[in-house]
Amino acid sequence: MGDNVNKKDGGEYEEFCMMCRRPESLAGKMLHLPGNIQVCSHCMDSMTKLIDENYGDILNGAMTNPSAFMRITPMNQTADPSAVDEAAADRIVKEAGVTDLTATEVEDPEAPTEAPGQEAAPRDTVKKAIPRFSFINLADMGDFGLSGKPKVKKRSKGERKPLLALEDIPAPHKIKAMLDEYVVGQEHAKKVMSVAVYNHYKRVATGTTDNIEIEKSNMLMIGPTGCGKTYLVKTLARLLDVPLAITDATSLTEAGYIGDDIESVVSKLLAAAGNDVDKAEQGIIFIDEIDKIAKKKETHSRDVSGESVQQGMLKLLEGADIEVPIGASSKNAMVPTTTINTSNILFICGGAFPGLEEIIEDRINKQTSIGFNAELKGKFNKDKNILSKVATEDIRKYGMIPEFVGRLPMIYTLEGLDKDMLVQILKEPKNAILKQYQKLLELDEVKLCFDEDALEMIAEKAMERETGARALRSIIDEFMLDIMYEIPKDDNIGCVTITKAYIEGKGAPLIELRT
Repeated sequence: MGDNVNKKDGGEYEEFCMMCRRPESLAGKMLHLPGNIQVCSHCMDSMTKLIDENYGDILNGAMTNPSAFMRITPMNQTADPSAVDEAAADRIVKEAGVTDLTATEVEDPEAPTEAPGQEAAPRDTVKKAIPRFSFINLADMGDFGLSGKPKVKKRSKGERKPLLALEDIPAPHKIKAMLDEYVVGQEHAKKVMSVAVYNHYKRVATGTTDNIEIEKSNMLMIGPTGCGKTYLVKTLARLLDVPLAITDATSLTEAGYIGDDIESVVSKLLAAAGNDVDKAEQGIIFIDEIDKIAKKKETHSRDVSGESVQQGMLKLLEGADIEVPIGASSKNAMVPTTTINTSNILFICGGAFPGLEEIIEDRINKQTSIGFNAELKGKFNKDKNILSKVATEDIRKYGMIPEFVGRLPMIYTLEGLDKDMLVQILKEPKNAILKQYQKLLELDEVKLCFDEDALEMIAEKAMERETGARALRSIIDEFMLDIMYEIPKDDNIGCVTITKAYIEGKGAPLIELRT
């Protein structure tokens, strides 16, 4: 049956041992048993040795004189006691030297039964010196193998083909130009990401050059909420057509504690790559909310979700062979695993790092408060771009251990969004929210227009909510709800113009009928 499964899949997926959960790339060729059960040769040898050590004497005796033993019956059937030759069985057991056997009592069917009102007469029993054996028919157990469970594609033999060939990797200015079509502002961040990704995939495509090993270009991006950290990474992975896994650091804990294991980060990338290990080993992992695993200050308990997670992630960032669960967030006895090398996986970490501004201000004020060129102490208190002055020592003081920060060489910041940037985000990107609504109404043959004053009012409302660009969608959804509900009722409507008065709740949108 296992051979049929292989033919069905075209030999594209790896098989797993159902006992040790190792793939055939590690455990070797699988032995196929009925019921779509695969067992590696090591586990089969271990089972054979275990049976031989514990029941070898009994089985050898049964093979020598099988007629002396009770008839082997299938499950759910009772052996006939008359079929047991007790004298022969005792002789075989004595010759085998087996003494630790449990006798089984079987009622004699010919023993008299007690009459009503009389005491029960003792029943004659037949003592059997050997236990009853029942063989399980594996074919009757059904298909409880790995069908329906996640499978891993077989790895390519020999030299692995890079996901992006050297001539197919776009130059940094082309990567930035593609990002410009979707992301407004953040010029410095887009430039850093373009160069880092370009260098990384050149490293993957060429390996080592003249015996010089190129280090990874892992990144750490810092910026306030809603400034576009996740959107930048999503857009980058989509443009390059490489596997991307986005995960949240808040759920990660040290191995052995409640929460996701650190290996689950790589497990999500494997799933995003279609369980293709070769593709996953050249993908991108974005770990958001990385500031949530900073060292807890003044704690007397074990920091299982802070410093311990940082220490556990060191081997991932550096590059190592990681045993990854397939289709699960943690490793256990019932989950198959595979090995992934993280040396060619690009890690991008992002976080808002609330309170980091105060640490930067303290450092700058301490440096400039003495001497002829001393600055005023409160000069940087109202600087909106104070995060751009971040240094490695600030991140260490925040709670990130030096080893962790050292494995993220590319550190850059994103700007907080102001009113003008929010207006640009509304109308300029390729998939801007206003363009989406205009396309929806265009399908109803209705034109949607926005006054500039209305866009500025939407941006002001978004600034008040202090959630960045995320506020734009919720605000627009609120005032577009009635329009999207009412317009399909009337086929005579040809154009709808959103005004500032409508956004403020003091008027209605301008509606023009078809001519």
